[in-house]
Amino acid sequence: MTMLYEQQRAMRAMRKTAMQRGVIAVLDIGTSKIGCLVLRFDGPEKARAGDGVGSLAGQSGFRIIGAATTRSRGVRFGEIDAMQETERAIRTAVQAAQKMANIRVDHVIATFAGANPRSYGVAGEVEVMGQAVTEDDIARVMAVCDVPDFGEGREVIHAQPVNFALDHRSGLGDPRGQIGRQLAVDMHLLTVDAATVRNVCYCIKRCDLELAGLASASYTAGMSSLVEDEQELGAACIDMGGGATGVSIFMKKHMIYADSVRLGGDHVTSDISKGLQVPMATAERIKTFYGGLMATGMDDREMIEIGGDTGDWEHDRRRVSRSELIGIMRPRVEEILEEVRARLDAAGFDHLPSQQIVLTGGASQIPGLDGLAPRILGNQVRIGRPLRVQGLPQAATGAAFASAVGLCLFASNPQDEWWDFDIPAESYPAKSLRWAVKWFKDNW
Repeated sequence: MTMLYEQQRAMRAMRKTAMQRGVIAVLDIGTSKIGCLVLRFDGPEKARAGDGVGSLAGQSGFRIIGAATTRSRGVRFGEIDAMQETERAIRTAVQAAQKMANIRVDHVIATFAGANPRSYGVAGEVEVMGQAVTEDDIARVMAVCDVPDFGEGREVIHAQPVNFALDHRSGLGDPRGQIGRQLAVDMHLLTVDAATVRNVCYCIKRCDLELAGLASASYTAGMSSLVEDEQELGAACIDMGGGATGVSIFMKKHMIYADSVRLGGDHVTSDISKGLQVPMATAERIKTFYGGLMATGMDDREMIEIGGDTGDWEHDRRRVSRSELIGIMRPRVEEILEEVRARLDAAGFDHLPSQQIVLTGGASQIPGLDGLAPRILGNQVRIGRPLRVQGLPQAATGAAFASAVGLCLFASNPQDEWWDFDIPAESYPAKSLRWAVKWFKDNW
């Protein structure tokens, strides 16, 4: 918990400064690719600041002026495994995006998958004595939330108020300015492994970049792939990446649950590599061009030339039927979907009024997934693509860029978080956090 609150506030201030200057980059650190988008902002929209429309944290319009991706190196299960390799890949992506944008970028907002996320729901209540609710009251009610003991080595990466209640009138989005006596809040905390967060921060620092924000890939993918009605009525976003599959549930336009499964598209590629005894690069090509999940009568007759460069003529000229390839791929995809179903059941997803499930991420593009997924997850399943944002190149409009596009929305239109409010040090939630803040002030 050390430096949690202060570090997040510092990153928020840095993000605000970078947006006022007009340029910031977003970095999607994935297992199969690292993507960088450079955003140009038009500044906070002052017309909206006064009328209370949108998030408490403010909104800003933007367009993408630079985009680049590179093959990820040194990342496993969405977590950094080899620091130098990942640093080199990040530098490659950022430099290519800067070259396209023709501008230098100093500040980045990063997203990552994996890190073993866990969700907690907490609540707090304070008296406001019949006065109009102010921002200080919101800070006070967040401060009295009873934060659970989530153990050593964990960091809170998202802490969002999802519901306010004023004198038992629940479902309020922004209670400021309303008059009442009792103000209550329900908050969602998402914790991740602290070591993963530290590695991401350190790796970005080694690339001579300033970190202006961190977000979970499960959250950002849901922001970009779910349409407004789905976010309002209740929907789940399944972000099928290379090394991890993120699960997030949204309700009333807020994330209320997140988790991840340490399986993804790279595991399907690995199965093909082992089953057909070919290198990973060849297995990836075969999966991309010929892969599928639903076998038909034609697939027995459709032969795939495996190819290879081992020098063994017989080995390199092998051919397999498409049905054999489907037989290798389908069990692994079924395993991923079964694990996702278990996570949704544990979260009580069946009790939501709308049970829409949206599949996104690079691995969601496997042909036949739209036919297999409803059998395991339920009938209301669709394949999602990220929302169109201004200036996004055609190559970056696919489902594989859901997290990166969501990160753009996270930067331009942030939802309120714990650290957006000036909570007095003596009333920080949880005794352990008070000690952490005192330690931070004494030592820094």
